Amino acid sequence: MKVLIIEDEPLAATHLAALVKECDMTMEIVAVLDSVKSSEAWLNANEHPALIFMDVHLGDGLCFEIFKRINITSFIIFTTAYDQYALQAFKVNSIDYLLKPLSKKPLCDALEKFKTFAAKEDRIRILPDMAKLLDAIQNNTPEYKERFVVKVGAHIRPIKTDEIACFYSSDKATYLLTQSGNNYLVDYALEKLIEMLDPAKFFRISRQYIVAINSIEDVISLGPLRIKVKMANCKQSDMLVSRDKIKAFKQWLEG
Repeated sequence: MKVLIIEDEPLAATHLAALVKECDMTMEIVAVLDSVKSSEAWLNANEHPALIFMDVHLGDGLCFEIFKRINITSFIIFTTAYDQYALQAFKVNSIDYLLKPLSKKPLCDALEKFKTFAAKEDRIRILPDMAKLLDAIQNNTPEYKERFVVKVGAHIRPIKTDEIACFYSSDKATYLLTQSGNNYLVDYALEKLIEMLDPAKFFRISRQYIVAINSIEDVISLGPLRIKVKMANCKQSDMLVSRDKIKAFKQWLEG
């Protein structure tokens, strides 16, 4: 059977594709798309596959926008970081969901559920209730990212945000630094990361750094318009707060 993956995190997409093959080698992944726009273009130009894995929150909007303009004939399995309360809305008809970070057993179980529906002779596809899904997401407390998937050699590993000391950019790449002092490359720019993180826990002090409040070891005043932040296990010594962010940074420290 043919499978389409719509996922805007490259590592997560790679991990998902690998898990699909582990669960069922006969599954053919026809494409991996990373946005609402590219998904609409592909679905307009190609025969719809039997199954689509669809990330809820894409870089250019919610995946539900796709349903407004495309009459999708595929079964859908959503992948999402939303909590269990919001996820109750996903339990409709033939629609299933996977909670990130993805793991093998839930994915294999979801595939078995899909095969059960796909094998039925009438093959009635009932599209997800977009109004119910949007209401569940928009009327809940904002959900912030709880884990990031990183690559460690040939392995893919989830890192909890509570383990992260800071994010930083260097040589046109973005990294996270754990509280234990390990550095990992991540797929997001700092501009995107600050939207994903809980603002009570993380603050972007400059164009180069986002810091976690629980990992700040010291804050040093170097003058009325100059503040330096010292992070635990962080070798960088030039973590200065941008002048235009000093007031907001002080307010953030106060909580």
